[in-house]
Amino acid sequence: MTGPQIIVLATPVFFLLIGIEFLVGWKRGRNTYRLNDALNSIGLGVMSQIIGVFSKLFAIGIYIVVFEHAALWRLPQDALWVWVFGLLFYDLCYYWHHRLGHTVALFWAAHVVHHQSEDYNLSTALRQTSSGWIGGWLFYLPMAVLGVPPLVFATVALIDLLYQYWVHTQQIGRLGWFDRWFCSPSNHRVHHAVNDKYLDRNYGGILIVWDRIFGSFEEEDDAEPCVYGTRGPLRSWNPIWANLHNYRDMAQDTWRATSWGDRLRIWFKHPGWRPADVAAKWPKPAFDIGRVNRYDPPLSRGAAWAANGVFVLLLNATTWFLWNAHALSLTQQVATAGGIMAALYLVGAICTPRSVSVRARVPGY
Repeated sequence: MTGPQIIVLATPVFFLLIGIEFLVGWKRGRNTYRLNDALNSIGLGVMSQIIGVFSKLFAIGIYIVVFEHAALWRLPQDALWVWVFGLLFYDLCYYWHHRLGHTVALFWAAHVVHHQSEDYNLSTALRQTSSGWIGGWLFYLPMAVLGVPPLVFATVALIDLLYQYWVHTQQIGRLGWFDRWFCSPSNHRVHHAVNDKYLDRNYGGILIVWDRIFGSFEEEDDAEPCVYGTRGPLRSWNPIWANLHNYRDMAQDTWRATSWGDRLRIWFKHPGWRPADVAAKWPKPAFDIGRVNRYDPPLSRGAAWAANGVFVLLLNATTWFLWNAHALSLTQQVATAGGIMAALYLVGAICTPRSVSVRARVPGY
């Protein structure tokens, strides 16, 4: 069974848990969902899976090449300890991948998609990047060099990803001893917050121990509620722009910079760093958490029904595509993927009233 097929089988569970979380929040008077945000978060997850049909062959291919030609030894695939070791090793590699995804601009440009939602719920977990394949594979090559078999690598990667779904909720509080060892809802809420106290903390995928070891752990503080989103808000429901806007911003600053050194540093320093001359000539407003205003353009009843209708159709098309992609020709894959992505764009456009779109002047609408 392929990775996309496993995601297809897991999808009903994802939606069941979203429904349960919504009902719990509604009953408690603490609903954390907005239809426009949830549709677009899930839509970005759909886009990530569609692009993954093409990009994962690239990442897995590199891993196999390194494993075949550079592995110091080959660990036995049928030994339980290899699977346990592989999962722990993957989680450690993921920690550093995730940490640099927040502290190096090039990697943040891919990872930012996951943080763009200004809500925090299980639909946020499905909000994934479509460009992480560009450099993400680099962080896992040590596993290939140390002889972790490709099948073990691919399986533990999926386990690590699926585990992280449930921690994206505000409906589960502190979990005592569990919070000290594992990534939990409380720990991961901190990770998604833009508060000064919480910024760039708690990168662990399954284990939060890595953060405690490497000095990046911060406990959730009831006296300082988490504020979600990014410090450079997207303010758009355009899924293509969501994936590309940071790359565009960095390319623009690279063009404007006069120093070749600065042009390189723009891509590899901390996200948001800009050369002094560029920042002086093209300033951006400083982040002020007291002035955070969620992007929430009004959604009429008719538009909500239309967006939901298109979304149901594209979900069915995506399910069919992911289940059958391995049996389709490249032409069929590209045509189907293009149709699904066009439908995702349409959902975002329906969720954006034209007056808001024109006023925001967001490229793509």
